[in-house]
Amino acid sequence: MLLVRDELRRSVTPGDHALSIGVFDGVHAGHQALIKRMLDEGRSRGLTGGVVTFHPHPRTVIRPDQPFEYLASLEHRVELLRACGVDFVAVLQFTSEVQQVSAEDFCRLLVEEAHVRLIVVGADFRLGRGGEGTVARLAEIGREQGFEVLPVDLVDHGAGSAPISSTRIRTALAAGEMEEVQALLGRPFSLRGPVVLGDQRGRTIGFPTLNIGVSADRALPPDGVYVTRAYLPRGIFSAVTNVGTRPTFDGSSRRVETHVFDFEGDMYGQVVTVELLHRLRVEQRFDGVDALVAQIKQDAAAARAWLA
Repeated sequence: MLLVRDELRRSVTPGDHALSIGVFDGVHAGHQALIKRMLDEGRSRGLTGGVVTFHPHPRTVIRPDQPFEYLASLEHRVELLRACGVDFVAVLQFTSEVQQVSAEDFCRLLVEEAHVRLIVVGADFRLGRGGEGTVARLAEIGREQGFEVLPVDLVDHGAGSAPISSTRIRTALAAGEMEEVQALLGRPFSLRGPVVLGDQRGRTIGFPTLNIGVSADRALPPDGVYVTRAYLPRGIFSAVTNVGTRPTFDGSSRRVETHVFDFEGDMYGQVVTVELLHRLRVEQRFDGVDALVAQIKQDAAAARAWLA
């Protein structure tokens, strides 16, 4: 717990605070609404607002044999949380030791190091060993330790629909439903990474691409061709992106390759962000380069038309 205590001391700003606590993978529209409520309730009590989040995801520690893919990198998650207007973001390393800490002891740590006076969390939130710290239990602890607990109902998207959740977003993403993903996130789904050296085949067929290095633990949509928007150091450009293995060339590893419209230049090593807006088609194998080029031209025209 020394690492947790040190991180809180390093991150927390002076004064008494309202807090929201959670993993916040993706910082989706429901997370954003929760944090806004925390900030509003905190201000009404004269408190500044902060977020306590965990990395890696507790699921990777509790079930290490099950693969897990993040909707956003840790760096991007912190950026998104800061953009919500909080005064600080404390990233706590989730370990097997942290997993065994009781809700009471963890709250005591928040009181001592984060000067928490108000905790605002989702109605289904749990904290501490074995998930013992339900909202009701946290309220009991708060009465003993001097903080208030405010549960917030989960945000729905659409009449009669299930609450917004990272799991629901992953399901939509796995189906390639990018418009649904955008609605649930409250922004387009994006991938960020450095431009790395690829096969350099695109430039030989008239469609150079940026091969974007995406970490292995990032959630990706299904293989296919997507209408995209690329954020480069030189500006924002329309683009079309292929996610997949390049079956025409007998590829094996999955890659994210973006053809940026009306752009020329060497981008190797530079970090770019690509927003995936709409799925045009599934990835497919073509009988030769000519057939592939013809399809790429159709994809580029369709992407331009969609963006227009």
